Amino acid sequence: MTATSIDAERDYDDKRFSAVELCRTDRQKTVCGYFEPGQFIPVHAPDSDVVITVLSGSGLVREGDTDHGVEPGSVVAVEADTDRGIKADDDSRLEAVLVTAPPPTDGEHDPVRRGLKHDAFEPPETEQ
Repeated sequence: MTATSIDAERDYDDKRFSAVELCRTDRQKTVCGYFEPGQFIPVHAPDSDVVITVLSGSGLVREGDTDHGVEPGSVVAVEADTDRGIKADDDSRLEAVLVTAPPPTDGEHDPVRRGLKHDAFEPPETEQ
């Protein structure tokens, strides 16, 4: 079991969002996500549920076809196989805790890698 705080784990990256893994088991993964203004986790749809709890800042969480505006205290749960993504507003850092169950596979994160490579919140379906 890991006991820590958002402040102790805080780690921003100028180039892309930062995900600090707190705990991983075969059943779940918990990370602290740190986003500079405008940074994002590209839209993808892994075979896992996720609960996103926003601690500070503002932005949006994509759930299927719906974009939820989020702020401190917002909680968004997204079912497995549903498009999801997180984006900080252009004028705000965003800090959130993400709990994913079960942890996505490496292959399920291919759209995330494509989106980051192309600087696209909604990544292309295939590599171009």
